[in-house]
Amino acid sequence: MKIEYLNTLAKKTLSVLNRLDALLPPEIVEPDWDNTIAYRWQRAGNAGILHSLPRPHTFPLARLAAVDKQMAQLVRNTEQFLASRPANNVLLTGARGTGKSSLIKALLHEYAEHGLRLIEVDKYDLATLPALLTVLAQRPEKFIVFCDDLSFEDGEDGYKTLKTALDGSLSRRTDNVLVYATSNRRHLMPEFMQDNVGKGGEIHPKEAIEEKVSLSDRFGLWLSFHPFDQNEYLAAVANWLADFGLDLDDTARHAALNWAQMRGSRSGRTAYQFACDWAGRQPEQRQVFL
Repeated sequence: MKIEYLNTLAKKTLSVLNRLDALLPPEIVEPDWDNTIAYRWQRAGNAGILHSLPRPHTFPLARLAAVDKQMAQLVRNTEQFLASRPANNVLLTGARGTGKSSLIKALLHEYAEHGLRLIEVDKYDLATLPALLTVLAQRPEKFIVFCDDLSFEDGEDGYKTLKTALDGSLSRRTDNVLVYATSNRRHLMPEFMQDNVGKGGEIHPKEAIEEKVSLSDRFGLWLSFHPFDQNEYLAAVANWLADFGLDLDDTARHAALNWAQMRGSRSGRTAYQFACDWAGRQPEQRQVFL
């Protein structure tokens, strides 16, 4: 009878512990600093966990087309940062699929051997960004905090944490960390016509506008990206086909143009998607245009 009671008690105790384990934040484990170049920061309670990414998606800068001007400025800023000279946080904005995120990912390929590391942070995890900066301040590497497709809607307050982390905290900015963010919105916040006349009867609408642009103002370097023309699109296609060991011959050229027309978009992303499809086809399938 006593053994049966003890078994029942043990099962109930285990059940309670399992449910508690699901509620508690996971155990914090140090990432493999020596063998990892890319990480993802995930919120856990009031802090977070740095997950190692063993196979980051990166590639040479030479793979990217039609963004030479933006690339030169981003590379210069990054090299200043790696040389421990003054450098800026960077906001990359503009048309979708034009290489904003790809440029940042390609930096890792070029500069990982020089101590550059990339940390991806989702906007919903930005509330714990100060905890991440505290962790990184103790490290010798140079870190880029990468916020991809960043934008905030009315009522979201995560942007306030980012503002403070970029410039505005009483603490000194961490010397070995920069923030590179991409967005389709120049000011990262929605802007409305009624902002100019005072939404909800606001007496000083200009102050509301100032609040909306104050986040993007924290980025010292702005890089703008524009839709590709046909030649730029085909140059991007040629680069990605070369990555698969293929040439942009007349057949591939016509197919690439048809691909872009079907999607109503000429961009680096469209070029990469076409190259994946084209490289995956059998040779006889490439003779049939889309």
